[in-house]
Amino acid sequence: MELAQKLDSYGKPAWIALTVLGFMAWWPLGLAILAYSIGSGRMFCSGRRGFGRWQEEGAEAFRSFGGRFGRGFQSSGNRAFDEYREETLRRLEEEQKDFRSFLDRLRQAKDKAEFDQFMADRRNRPAPAPESAEPQS
Repeated sequence: MELAQKLDSYGKPAWIALTVLGFMAWWPLGLAILAYSIGSGRMFCSGRRGFGRWQEEGAEAFRSFGGRFGRGFQSSGNRAFDEYREETLRRLEEEQKDFRSFLDRLRQAKDKAEFDQFMADRRNRPAPAPESAEPQS
């Protein structure tokens, strides 16, 4: 598991590289690595993890990379366009936060409805018949 933690620290590209190398070395090994990475949720955002940690980490790395990426865009020479781009990126980040909170509320409401249905079914189920102490003949 130390190898998995080390690869997790490098992110999704490390898992992809390991999978490709596994296929190059011996196809069953590559297949096993691929199955493990998909099954453990390292390749796709799945289940109730929302957008997934890879996408969040990738977006953060994209923003903090600098240069032509993220908030460190080089000036295009047109100040109006640069301001528009910054405002659009800020608005999109705000919408992304709002959408994530909406999804969290939606999941919570669905979980509550399922739990309430379970409790209602449990309350309404008939009580088990009492066992009689006398043997029947």
